[in-house]
Amino acid sequence: MFVGPVESGNYRRLPDFSKTEQPLAISRLCLAAESSAIYPHCPQAVQSSRPLSRNVLVEMPLSGMNLIHELVDRHFPWFMPSILHRPDRPPAGETAAKMRTVLTKPMNRLNLHLVSDSTGETLEMIAKAALAQFDDPAVSRHFWPMVRSRQHLDRIVPDLADNPGLVLFTLVNPETRARLEEHCRQLGLPAVPVLDGVTAALEAQLGEEAHGRPGRQHSMDDAYFQRVEAIQYTIAHDDGVGHEDWEEADIVLAGVSRSSKTPTGIYLANRGYKVANIPLVVESPPPKSLFGLRNPLVVGLTTAPERLVQIRRNRLLSLNEGTETSYVDGDRVKNEVLFARRMFADNGWPVIDVTRRSIEESAAAIIRLVQERERRERPVDGTAKPI
Repeated sequence: MFVGPVESGNYRRLPDFSKTEQPLAISRLCLAAESSAIYPHCPQAVQSSRPLSRNVLVEMPLSGMNLIHELVDRHFPWFMPSILHRPDRPPAGETAAKMRTVLTKPMNRLNLHLVSDSTGETLEMIAKAALAQFDDPAVSRHFWPMVRSRQHLDRIVPDLADNPGLVLFTLVNPETRARLEEHCRQLGLPAVPVLDGVTAALEAQLGEEAHGRPGRQHSMDDAYFQRVEAIQYTIAHDDGVGHEDWEEADIVLAGVSRSSKTPTGIYLANRGYKVANIPLVVESPPPKSLFGLRNPLVVGLTTAPERLVQIRRNRLLSLNEGTETSYVDGDRVKNEVLFARRMFADNGWPVIDVTRRSIEESAAAIIRLVQERERRERPVDGTAKPI
């Protein structure tokens, strides 16, 4: 490293220095950067910076990789982000190559604090949807549900201070919310109330003020107990069981083995739909009751044979069973899929290809089919369909 004539903030030229005098020159550079009139400096940043001692500088190597994070941080203006956050010295036994890797590795991990006065399910879904727009973000989630008191909030403040990052919150109590925002201001952390915009728009359209009661979407009302009943029904009518009660279902899923019938049914049950499912097997026709159903919507699930073979093979491997069976034979699987598709077409059942769909996407498509059916069957006067 060579330090020659340098223009600093006071515009006085520094002389050339020999190799042994260079550490002192670095100290002068730091002082010049602090006293520079070119950029305004933040007093807090200057006070928080640790002073550079002559001993530390002398002990640092003068050749090779000798970046000093205090020097770099002080040399940049306060309004520019710090580019190095490293310890003063490498751990004992650290090799030069490893130290070089540490110095050049970007620090882009984000601490994401999710603070909710209820279960936090809504907040997690919003955060997940937003993070999905980025390519493998390095995020450490800190989840804080059921924060409904000042004492509870004060207990999480130390973690906010130790792991600074972005704070997303859904707090409806004004006092708790104001206290969190005040803590975030003191710590210099951005805090985002994720539901404020939607709530304000609804208040404007509905002409009334929101009640501000936490966890109301999880209240144990009629809809809650209907959802519980739907889950119980779906579990009891899995894999073709209880076909004599299928008329009570809202949806019946039909498809070959491993076409995502059960997980899709469970997801729909959590949305309040009673779901039964039936596997279609060439050698074993489904019960006749399947073809005479009036109340439930029968939906066929299909998938690409090649993908189905992969799923079935992985299933057998997870059970420590052999994979050389007709269950994963390509031609046989292709015939199964064709058999199922002919049955769907013959009975006029809507079909959903789940090859490249997630469970959530398949369920969303099924819900749309159910809602379209309800709109078609709704009486002209708009009253509910008689049960």
